[in-house]
Amino acid sequence: MTQNHTPATPPASPSADAKSPQARTPNAGKPADPQNPDVKIAHGWLHTARFLTTAPQLEHLPPLTVPEVAFVGRSNAGKSTCINTLTQQKRLAFASKTPGRTQSINLFSLGKQGVTDAVLADLPGYGYAAVPREAKLRWQRVMGNYLLTRENLKGVVLLIDPRLGLTELDDILLEVIRPRVQEGLKFLVLLTKSDKLNHAEAQKALSIARLQSGGGEARLFSALKKKGLDEVAQMLWRWTHEDGPAVAAPIPAEEPEDEPPALD
Repeated sequence: MTQNHTPATPPASPSADAKSPQARTPNAGKPADPQNPDVKIAHGWLHTARFLTTAPQLEHLPPLTVPEVAFVGRSNAGKSTCINTLTQQKRLAFASKTPGRTQSINLFSLGKQGVTDAVLADLPGYGYAAVPREAKLRWQRVMGNYLLTRENLKGVVLLIDPRLGLTELDDILLEVIRPRVQEGLKFLVLLTKSDKLNHAEAQKALSIARLQSGGGEARLFSALKKKGLDEVAQMLWRWTHEDGPAVAAPIPAEEPEDEPPALD
């Protein structure tokens, strides 16, 4: 009698789901691509943010060679909330109970193992009515000089409440940095509190911001809904790493007496 034998099933070849190191981490050992960073790498990098120093005047800012990204905007535009959300820290940047009263530049260093490879600069919120006119004018000059002369400044993030749009003070800031943007300074108009708008309103505000960005970019952002968080994290990584690793020697962070001054 002839017996039919079912051929033995050959061993399955390793699949993408196999629990091998190569399958689990296909990019293991490869350096991060500065132009297309993994979102987890970008978020992990931002999470290393720590207070570096505060400077009431430009001459008090430490001379740095690592890339620096400045966050600027009107008081109550949500600057501190944005920085805290991006860095996944609740109290890195402090929101003032009296907006516009504290006028210093706060620096936060970024980088693993205590080595700084980039810096975030939190500039004072501007335009708050209760601040004396003389103080406003002084800080307009300080901020203008910072934006024009800070040699390691790599990018600027301008935070706007989309319900208000760009104000006269925002337009002045745009004019100040326009020459540097034309020379290659990275620039982003970030529309905060976008969860306050419906879809049509948000898209209209975004279209207007893109037209007004002066060669920069525009994005919607909501700390509450985490909208735009991944995009902005990846963008900041690209800005500060596109020229390759820019690692400085360890920079000892100053210990604030209480907490960094509030800027919003």
